[in-house]
Order: sequence, then C-alpha cells, then structure tokens
Amino acid sequence: MNIVIFGPPGAGKGTQSTKLKDKFGLVHISTGDVFRALDPSSDLAKLAKSYSDQGNLVPDDITIKILQSEVEKYPDAEGVIYDGFPRTTAQAEALDLFLTSKNSAISMALALEVEEEELRSRLKNRAIDSGRPDDADPAIIQNRIDVYNAQTAPVANHYKSQGKYVGVHGIGSIDEIFDRLCDAVQNKVT
Repeated sequence: MNIVIFGPPGAGKGTQSTKLKDKFGLVHISTGDVFRALDPSSDLAKLAKSYSDQGNLVPDDITIKILQSEVEKYPDAEGVIYDGFPRTTAQAEALDLFLTSKNSAISMALALEVEEEELRSRLKNRAIDSGRPDDADPAIIQNRIDVYNAQTAPVANHYKSQGKYVGVHGIGSIDEIFDRLCDAVQNKVT
C-alpha cells in the first residue's frame, strides 16, 4: 500500500503520517525531513535550503532524485506513505513511473482539507513549538500557501483522474482527523 498524504503547509501531514505509518506498518518518507537531514555543508543541501528558505519548492529534478534514493533504502517495505511529495504534477508523473518500474503504484492520495486562516495559525504555533524558523515569518507563510495553491494543488487532478484522490476534513483534534483518515484508508483498500 503506497499512500500520498496531500495538503497545504500546516495541514497536519507530518503529524498524521506518523500515526498512519504506525497503524498500517508503512515506511514514512517526508521530503521535508529528508532535505533537513542532508549534510548541511553539501552542495545539494545548500541548493535545497536556498529554495525552501524563501518558501519555494525545490526543483523537480533534484527532489525526484533525492526521493528515489530514499525509497531505495527500504526494499522490503510493505508500503510507503509519501509526506510532502509529490508537490507538482511532474513529480506525480515521475513517482508513477518510478513505482511502475518496481511493479508498484500509488494506492491513494489522502488530501487534508484545511482553510487558509487555520493554516496560518497552525504554522505560527509550529514555529514556536517546533523551532521551525521557516514558519515564523508571515510573508514566507503566505508565500508557501500561495506556492501550494499554484503548483501543488493541481496535483489533485492527477490523482482524481486515476480515481485515487480522497479528500478528508482536516479540522478537529489530531485523533478526530486520524480517525477520518483511517476510515478513508480502510474504505479505499477494502
């Protein structure tokens, strides 16, 4: 089972991915975590940081290479939850091709649907709680939301056309949202 968890910055993808990973025995691959774990002195890390510090997406070719390398670390995985990837239609198409080459496919795209004002509030709180300076600047927050709306939201159509898109109301307690996501997974898989 391969799941894309989809939604704007601050929707709760990381929090819910961790819970879904544990419940369904999946490997959790977060592109944000992978980028942050790169050797900060490497050229690749510096390049990725130069984009993300401005609230922009890292170019597709770089992101795809890093993600493929990360997936290769788990050859015996029962499935993967992709958190923060794909962020563009080109990345979604590249992921489809990559998984097809491994006789696999995306099972579903779970989309956390959250209004922008709630996202801004969550990101400001995350900056304080998690020490994420990229979430502290209102201009960067708005740019990240705008980039999501312009570049990532269209990825939904890719998965809708495949019948794999499942929208989930992303407001409520962590456990309420998790229960909705679990219901969506169980309804789609069974």
